[in-house]
Amino acid sequence: MDELTLLKVRELEIAVRVWNPDAPRTLIAWHGLARHGGDFDDLARLLGPEWRVLAPDTPGRGLSSWSLYPAHDYLYSHYMTIAKAVLDHFELERIAWVGTSMGGLLGLLLAADKDTASRIDRLVLNDVGPELEADGLASLASYFAVPHRFTRFSELEAELRRHYVGFGIENDDAWRRLALSSARRLPDGSWTHHYDPRIGEQFIHDTPRDLWNDWRAIRCPVMVIRGSASTLLSAESIDNMRESRPDLVSLEVPECGHAPMLDRASQVEPILDFLTQPVQPPIPSDTRAPWWRRLFGQRRAPAPE
Repeated sequence: MDELTLLKVRELEIAVRVWNPDAPRTLIAWHGLARHGGDFDDLARLLGPEWRVLAPDTPGRGLSSWSLYPAHDYLYSHYMTIAKAVLDHFELERIAWVGTSMGGLLGLLLAADKDTASRIDRLVLNDVGPELEADGLASLASYFAVPHRFTRFSELEAELRRHYVGFGIENDDAWRRLALSSARRLPDGSWTHHYDPRIGEQFIHDTPRDLWNDWRAIRCPVMVIRGSASTLLSAESIDNMRESRPDLVSLEVPECGHAPMLDRASQVEPILDFLTQPVQPPIPSDTRAPWWRRLFGQRRAPAPE
């Protein structure tokens, strides 16, 4: 990253990692459940100097504060409050959003909410959607429900390679960088993951909702990325998403599970194409055909003989 911005939301300090701070275009990249904004270093490099990338660390992760009240702070409703604070701090009226897993669902909620929908210009969902596989969710919940402790750093790195095999990381250097940014030393000298072990309580306290209603409310262009071996997002789910959004742009990443790291040109170039392609703005509701034409159907005037 090139800069680090720290802002306060309620009693929590939120760290926002910034790449290319003087770039003319801006996007927000939001990480998954137990990750942090540093995961987007390669994405920022591959997007190039035209894009300022803002990657917040969600509370309980990375450089942001841990909450003393997980039942109130480790919830999507609070993450939405934080996201709005980030938008306001950087004076962003309309922004592209790239979200991995939890970060994608957060973007989906913002794009569907009447108070924030106008601020999401384009939405990229990385291996997540309105319908998630129950077994995959259960696996995540059970893994993060218990603390993990490792006697040696090498043991932590080996566990990261096992647990995050779905990221599709291909070389030892990348795995080592992931381990260095994911490790936290405990007072007794052992090692654990960087995040607050209580983030898993989100699965207990957060209120379930029908995300299909949110999905149908989105009006901005959407792209969805899926790892071909994803345990969370099925190919059938993407087909269902396309039923209400025929313009949905999709990308399947081979030899990858949950979730692609967005760390190579083959993944980032399609995102860049999506972010820069021109789109027609939605037709305002007050310019639609009169009610009587919508009721009886619009009839074309007969062709001249």
